[in-house]
Amino acid sequence: MGGSLAGLLAAHVLAGHADRVTVVERDRFPDGAKPRPGVPQGRHPHVLLQGGQTALESLLPGFLAELREAGAPRVGMPADMVLWQSGRWFRRVPASTHIYTGSRAQLEELVRRRVLANPVISVREGTDVVGFLGDATRVRGVLVRDRSGDTRAESRPLAADLVVDASGSGTKAPQWLAAIGAERPREETIDTGLAYASRVYRGTNGALDGETRGYYAYPDPEQVHAGGALPLEDGSHLVIVSGLRGDEPPTGDDEFVTYAKRLPHPPLHRWLAEAEPLSPAFGHRRTANIRRRHDLPGRPAGFLATGDALCTFNPIYGQGMAVAAMSAVALRDALADRRRTPTTRRVQQALLAASRLAWDISAGADRKMPGAVGTAVDGGPADQVAGWYLSRVQERAPGDPVVGRAFRAVLTLSEPITALFAPPVARAVLFGPPAPTPTEPPAAPEEPGALAQ
Repeated sequence: MGGSLAGLLAAHVLAGHADRVTVVERDRFPDGAKPRPGVPQGRHPHVLLQGGQTALESLLPGFLAELREAGAPRVGMPADMVLWQSGRWFRRVPASTHIYTGSRAQLEELVRRRVLANPVISVREGTDVVGFLGDATRVRGVLVRDRSGDTRAESRPLAADLVVDASGSGTKAPQWLAAIGAERPREETIDTGLAYASRVYRGTNGALDGETRGYYAYPDPEQVHAGGALPLEDGSHLVIVSGLRGDEPPTGDDEFVTYAKRLPHPPLHRWLAEAEPLSPAFGHRRTANIRRRHDLPGRPAGFLATGDALCTFNPIYGQGMAVAAMSAVALRDALADRRRTPTTRRVQQALLAASRLAWDISAGADRKMPGAVGTAVDGGPADQVAGWYLSRVQERAPGDPVVGRAFRAVLTLSEPITALFAPPVARAVLFGPPAPTPTEPPAAPEEPGALAQ
């Protein structure tokens, strides 16, 4: 269910275990790399984090080379970026990790081309899933209906040995499970009310500012406004500004630029005042973290959830595409494990585990934001202790290259959270003062020797 990134990669994995894999997609796929209605954040910034790059290359060997050949910008962190977080500018020491910042449409089109070349996989475009077949013990397929616009059109059954929900954050699987007598998943939610707006701009000579490829100011409880600019494959930049409930960014031309004044320093606003807008501004307000616990006992066999249908993150942290790829790797590995029978629950637990680090990062940060609501806002005593340590990590990451390297490795989902407790990092976090950081936005990267300082 769903032909977006999570659905395509799940289909790719399942094609190695099934005679036939059918992707049911409500949209009709565009010709080429174009946004489509079924991806509500498609016109907003997307980044492919290091953990997602590793996963995609494992699933589709040679994919990263294709991505580079298509012109997707590869941005070094922190050398290529002007970054602000928790009241401090990051030193632009040599990059310890890289992100791809091209458009979501470009990346998805490249994945779609590779995956759908497999003759085992077929697609039913322009088709809605409207319910499940089966009972409380097993899901046995779906009910589908053509998206002809005729709400009176009859649904028809599509039997399946396994149904995978990759329909995104707006999934209706919980209701459809209840309709066949199965138990709905328990939902954990954290919602800060964050809203954002995005618009494409081209700067002077296509550049952002000298040796800077991107700019980003992250939100925190003291500075709730955030924003930045990231390069796209055509030389333009995709600009985003965000605020919390009651102070949502506008989408009008002048208002969008004016809203950037709310950021903690003026470089983005100054650049916007001279840059050429290439698109309207688009807004987005559905940013809650939602985790659906399909892994608990008593759930029906024959059904799995993956991607945003399983775990939706606040998009401001840029984790969704990476987790979709990492979940597909978890599905592949669970099905290939000869030591244990891949029961529905075991595989679902593996999928949930693939999203756990991203959830801990996104949910942990959003719990601290003013006005956050939801069933998982109260993290308990253990989270309070972890929060104290992580706040010290955040204070030191901008100026200490050792702490910063570990911090970026965890945030980009390439290392587990334990990387932040490695002895050199723990010594700096527990016993060392925060290292000095630039007092103004650093205009250029530091020399390579800066890592040793």
